Amino acid sequence: MKQYCLAIDLIDDPELIREYENHHEEIWPEIEKSMYDSGILDMEIFRYRNRLFMILKTRDDFSFDKKNQMDKENPVVQKWENLMWKYQKALPGTPPGEKWQLMERIYKFDS
Repeated sequence: MKQYCLAIDLIDDPELIREYENHHEEIWPEIEKSMYDSGILDMEIFRYRNRLFMILKTRDDFSFDKKNQMDKENPVVQKWENLMWKYQKALPGTPPGEKWQLMERIYKFDS
């Protein structure tokens, strides 16, 4: 199993943040299926103010390139992603058109 951590910001508006969270209380079944089909086994999203932090646990053969290609070919995923852009704001330095940014682990405690 692999693990990845990613970050993105939300537009800093309490009503939009509430709407975003409401959407995530009722994720479309097609979105969850697409995540599983791409190799994602577990996903958690945490929020501090308007900053989001996502933890992905995936199968060993998971690939972001493969997932991105699958997403581009799935009209329901494209509809979801377009809806989420209403609430999301790319982190500074993010290339145009990109969203979630992969974070680099700089420390791990292992007992």
